[in-house]
Amino acid sequence: QVQLVESGGGLVQPGGSLRLSCAASGSIASINAMGWYRQAPGKQRELVAHLTSDGSTIYADSVKGRFTISRDGAKATVSLQMNSLKVEDTAVYSCNADVTTWNTMRDTYWGQGTQVTVSS
Repeated sequence: QVQLVESGGGLVQPGGSLRLSCAASGSIASINAMGWYRQAPGKQRELVAHLTSDGSTIYADSVKGRFTISRDGAKATVSLQMNSLKVEDTAVYSCNADVTTWNTMRDTYWGQGTQVTVSS
């Protein structure tokens, strides 16, 4: 069993910054990739940023240059630094992890989500 716990969401004014963190725990043998997705009201969930174990990153075009994903491998934690936030960044942000467990099963796990609201 693997658990992902997110933190760091909240209310921020346009142009402000927030940092989201996601801590993975449980029967983890290795983490192959971690990422952040978001879902705004009335919209489909979309990829925000993705980071593989070899350091490769993918960002949504809408966040390039503003958001940075990073990982603390020793702590099985992934963070998303969000700068120059816009009203359209408002969404529920969820952490995602591609994990191989100690019984060699590989699966994708999700956190519970954290609300980010950008508003003046």
